[in-house]
Amino acid sequence: MTQDENLAAVVSNAAQDIGGFIRSQREAAQVSVRQLAEKAGVSNPYLSQIERGLRKPSADVLNQIAKALRVSAEVLYIRAGILEPTETGEVRDAVVIDSAINERQKQVLLDIYTSFCQQNEAALLEAAEAAGALEKKVSEADEEPTTEQDHSGPQSRLQLMQSPIDPHPLNERN
Repeated sequence: MTQDENLAAVVSNAAQDIGGFIRSQREAAQVSVRQLAEKAGVSNPYLSQIERGLRKPSADVLNQIAKALRVSAEVLYIRAGILEPTETGEVRDAVVIDSAINERQKQVLLDIYTSFCQQNEAALLEAAEAAGALEKKVSEADEEPTTEQDHSGPQSRLQLMQSPIDPHPLNERN
């Protein structure tokens, strides 16, 4: 297979993939080919050819179809091979392709989800920093010389390890 034939096969597969995806989204929305073509501003035969994988639509046509189906244009661009996927995740993908909610609702859900992920990441980082501070206290206790009055033996180290750690060490205390 020559390089041109290989490229043609890739384009054909992408066209079939996007066409099948558009068809499944249209069927899920319970819209006929004629209705979707009218809403998207394309001809009925052209949309039919896209769905059957005979034509690969332009980015503009994909955008019009996305608006008519009330799905993310980004999803259609990725399916068509125009864009590379940027952020992977099952939750994000599920929200983006859900036809039961509109674009604004999808964006709000994704913003909230991203916010929760960032909060969890920050909490993990904070916990790791607190654990690092505890390790430092323990190693400093091991390095201090012991005197008869100093009780830095195993009992003191155990007490140090069991002492409560402030989960918010940067907050000022009253």
